[in-house]
Amino acid sequence: MAVGKEIRTKISSIKNTQKITRAMEMVAASKMRKTKDRMQATRPYSKKIGQIIKHLAHANPEYKHPFLISRETKRVGLIIISSDRGLCGGLNSNLFRKTISNLVQWEKDGIEVDVCTVGTKAFSFFSSLKTNLVGQVSKLGDTPHLQDIVGIIKIMLDAYNNGQIDQLYIANNDFVNTMTQRPTIQQLLPVIDSETEEKLNRHWDYIYEPDAKEVLDYLLVRYIESIVYQGLVENNACEQAARMVAMKSASDNAGNLISELQLVYNKARQAAITQEISEIVAGAAAV
Repeated sequence: MAVGKEIRTKISSIKNTQKITRAMEMVAASKMRKTKDRMQATRPYSKKIGQIIKHLAHANPEYKHPFLISRETKRVGLIIISSDRGLCGGLNSNLFRKTISNLVQWEKDGIEVDVCTVGTKAFSFFSSLKTNLVGQVSKLGDTPHLQDIVGIIKIMLDAYNNGQIDQLYIANNDFVNTMTQRPTIQQLLPVIDSETEEKLNRHWDYIYEPDAKEVLDYLLVRYIESIVYQGLVENNACEQAARMVAMKSASDNAGNLISELQLVYNKARQAAITQEISEIVAGAAAV
């Protein structure tokens, strides 16, 4: 029964694939718990330093840092954070789609864009689009460190200080919950825009020691680094959650396909048996 043998081969192949997807689902679930804990541990720091910087942007120290001053936008910098590996559903494609819409809008406004990528997927995708890539880093693993991304951050900050770019943005996925990951594009420089300014009900000033210039020069760089690092750990948590959901869906679909093929196999087997019986009966009648 050639048809039955072919179906059995397909069923066996799908069962082997299902074993792989179930194993990947369990691995992703284990990694997601670790990356989620790391993400939640870094959130309070990035949130608090962000609040301080927003107040500093409206304070009146004797020194006004260039990161706090808006200027005419002719060129922007964009740091895009993606995963190194696939098999995580539409996580990267959703982020890239949102990023491309911004790139198109900037192009319509006559604004040029310099891009730095974090992750293999972002580098492969945006290098194929012939965007102006000025830096990239990939293969950071599941436990990235701040030192791993300091290089691309410095590239963008130096470009801003030298007047080569007028705004700096970061594009990454924010972790909402296990089932939901939201692609976001956030402005980093200048530190505050009009929309954020309206949300601040009151502004605080600070006493600076040794002086405002030295404090702000150090603090604002740490702020940018903390936001980019937070985006990286958020994206890692999103990657594992999306992979876990995608692999569970793949395992369920494999189970449904196996059931359908098993039904087809049983019907084919039954038809073959019925045909054999008919042939035997016909032969006996002929005798």
